[in-house]
Amino acid sequence: MPKVGVRLKALRTRRTLTVRDLAARSGVAHSTISLIERDKISPSVDTLAAIVDTLGSTLTAFFGIPNSSLAHKPFYKADDLVEIGSTSQISLRVVGLNFPERDMLLMTETYKPGAVSSIALSHKAQEGGFVLKGAVKITVGHEVRVLTEGDAYYFDSRVPHSFENMSSEESKIISAVTPPNY
Repeated sequence: MPKVGVRLKALRTRRTLTVRDLAARSGVAHSTISLIERDKISPSVDTLAAIVDTLGSTLTAFFGIPNSSLAHKPFYKADDLVEIGSTSQISLRVVGLNFPERDMLLMTETYKPGAVSSIALSHKAQEGGFVLKGAVKITVGHEVRVLTEGDAYYFDSRVPHSFENMSSEESKIISAVTPPNY
């Protein structure tokens, strides 16, 4: 199995999850996750699948392998959306997580008052979205804007970017990332 530690750690960090948070959600011991991230051990397929699934991805997407045999459905109730964010401050809920050969990551994002995405992220993708509620400061490189209800954004995700709720209430965004490597 190829070394997966750096890729796994980057995926976890983008979700603003600690190793312990990921362990609690995935059912994999935090010490095991730590060893995997440092490439000290090679995980079993089942262990890696549990971790990657918790992070809102699939093994095929994680390794960039096309797969069309996964069962999927075209419609989702709110309860069907998979949580991949840090629910204490930022909720990221994915639509269509089990869709085969998924070409985009579609999410509802909820930011509690004062919530800030961790460090400025960058990843090879394009990203866009609409603010449904509240006021969100979005920084893309050296450009900074506060977007409010109805405003939108679209940018090259290789440019470091971050999000911050500027409202005294929850802010909500509908976003898409393609390819779904976030």
